[in-house]
Amino acid sequence: MKKASLLAFLFLAGLILHAQDDLSNDSCFDCHNDPGWTETRKGVEVSMHVDPEVFANSLHGDFDCIDCHADIEEVPHAEQLGPPACADCHDDVAEEYSRSIHGAMKIMGNGDAASCGDCHGSHDIQPVDSLESPVFKLNLAHTCAKCHDNPGLTEEYRMRFPEIGSHYQESIHGQALMKYGLIVAPSCNDCHGVHNIKRAIDPNSMVHHTHIDETCGKCHVGVAEVYAQSVHGQHLDDEGKMVAVCNDCHTAHDIEVPESAHFKATSDEKCGKCHEDRLENYHETYHGKAMVLGATNKAPEVAACYDCHGHHDILPADDPESRLSPENIVGTCAQCHEGANANFAEYVPHADHTDKADYPSLYYAFLFMTSLLVSVFIIFGIHTFFWLFRSLYLFLNDSKTFHETRIHVQKDDEWFTRFVPFERFLHFLVVTSFLLLVVTGMPLKFYYAEWAQTFFRIIGGVDVARSLHHFGAIITFLYFGLHLSDRLIAIFRGRRNLHNPETGKFSFRRVIDIAFGPDSMLPCKQDWHDFIAHQKWFFGRGEKPQFDRWTYWEKFDYLAVFWGVAIIGLSGLVMWFPIFFSKFLPGWIINIALIVHSDEALLAAGFIFTFHFFNTHFRLEKLPMDTVIFSGRISKAEMLHERKRWYDRLVAEGRLEEHRVRDEWDRWKKIMKSFGYGFFGLGLILLAMIIYAMVVRLMH
Repeated sequence: MKKASLLAFLFLAGLILHAQDDLSNDSCFDCHNDPGWTETRKGVEVSMHVDPEVFANSLHGDFDCIDCHADIEEVPHAEQLGPPACADCHDDVAEEYSRSIHGAMKIMGNGDAASCGDCHGSHDIQPVDSLESPVFKLNLAHTCAKCHDNPGLTEEYRMRFPEIGSHYQESIHGQALMKYGLIVAPSCNDCHGVHNIKRAIDPNSMVHHTHIDETCGKCHVGVAEVYAQSVHGQHLDDEGKMVAVCNDCHTAHDIEVPESAHFKATSDEKCGKCHEDRLENYHETYHGKAMVLGATNKAPEVAACYDCHGHHDILPADDPESRLSPENIVGTCAQCHEGANANFAEYVPHADHTDKADYPSLYYAFLFMTSLLVSVFIIFGIHTFFWLFRSLYLFLNDSKTFHETRIHVQKDDEWFTRFVPFERFLHFLVVTSFLLLVVTGMPLKFYYAEWAQTFFRIIGGVDVARSLHHFGAIITFLYFGLHLSDRLIAIFRGRRNLHNPETGKFSFRRVIDIAFGPDSMLPCKQDWHDFIAHQKWFFGRGEKPQFDRWTYWEKFDYLAVFWGVAIIGLSGLVMWFPIFFSKFLPGWIINIALIVHSDEALLAAGFIFTFHFFNTHFRLEKLPMDTVIFSGRISKAEMLHERKRWYDRLVAEGRLEEHRVRDEWDRWKKIMKSFGYGFFGLGLILLAMIIYAMVVRLMH
């Protein structure tokens, strides 16, 4: 019996040892050591190869395969093994993971959700502080990006931030960590957690709206302390609505250096996500327009929201510590505007000129300028329409005579001087400076139009445009001063004409006669008669009137320059030198100056490129262009056709020969015509862009 019992024991022990030998690592490697062994799973070729040496050097190198793959019952096994039993050793981590977004998706049967092996590896697991570990800080972003940069997964699961890995790598955090190896910089787990990652809308998530400042504050301790005392630091406003937190301003994965040009250029749009009404009004200021126009290039040297309101320390304006409090606002303005004073600080950066109740002075200034602009365009629009209609009527009824008259007027062999070289030179200054001002000014008014942003990008940005605009203003004041000087000199030289020829004494009557005479640009009674006669001709109720040296519309254009230089010039000087003017004027005058300058400039540009161009060039008898301002010459036929009163007066006064041409126009004709057509074409292009921008604004 004893011998039989011993034999039975030895037999059972042999069976146990044989079974353990069958489930040993060596028995597993008999198959899995084959590098070429793959299986197709879900349409994907998966390698079944496990390198014994790699496994031996892993964190689990002393483990048996069955320690993790507890469902192995025999070797070889025919069935596909389940996931490793990580929870047998890491039960606390497994519990935490089960409550995460990855774990919850896995429990719901989502096979794409990240599991232990997707992040830590499988048979090559290394300690988390090892450079070889996929979850070591320098490697973690690449590990997370395997899923979060996968277009198929991000699209299928509608992930909020696709291509998140590449965005992070370009951020200031990613650059510091992955480019410079500064492991103090945050990686994915520092913000989102490790095994407890949750969706951002989960109140327990580290990146939830109410926790994001705490998460960022782990590194940015000082900033978090300042932010906590700001208007944004309470997470919710008085109405229970969420306020801006760190990632609202700095974004989540594209965080850049706050001093960068791009950050400043886009900062107003970030603030505008919450303060939309303030942003809209800010965009109507020079700061806002220049910011938009410089956003695609370098950030312009203009104030962004945080330059005035602060960064993390934003406080209500009535708080003594606020940058905008009465005690601090002058100093805030002085950061950019050296010499700023209390009056200057009264400038209203978010003023709404359509708000009559809160900004009555701005409202009435806007109402006046808008009424002026609309009324001028209506009146002259009607005038131009009737004139064009009458010209077309005559042309369609007798095109041959119309054409022959036009050719005769332009090809006559007798020419007389209408504009002397000095006057032509002044007009050249007028044209060049006006076009320069329009080209550099209208993009600011229509800052939202793509053509405006493109143009500023081409010329080098806001600073270049501002310098060119100031140069155009200087030329404007120059030609205006030269013209006034010329008139004063002419008056001084002709001072004897102001005396009564019979008595030799100064005669006020002579002054009036000369001031409102036919050679003067000042309106007179005859201009009213000419205007009425012209209107009758439009409707076929009278003969076409004959004019003297100047027509009524030319006098209007002339006087409009005085009005424009005064209004546009003065308002422009206020904006050019705001510190000087605020010494004796309130700061809100700058707001009014912007309204007046902008609308009057639009009126001037629109009037010149439409009505003036029609009166001078678009008329059928003048097409394609009247070159008189460049040549200074007018034919005898044209004088008799349009300015017969002038011709008859010169003949009667015996002064016709004084005006006979003695210059060399033919030598300069091609050059001057090229300039003329260039200026003319540029004006039409600008008109088209202005109309397009206005239509875009109205549609939105």
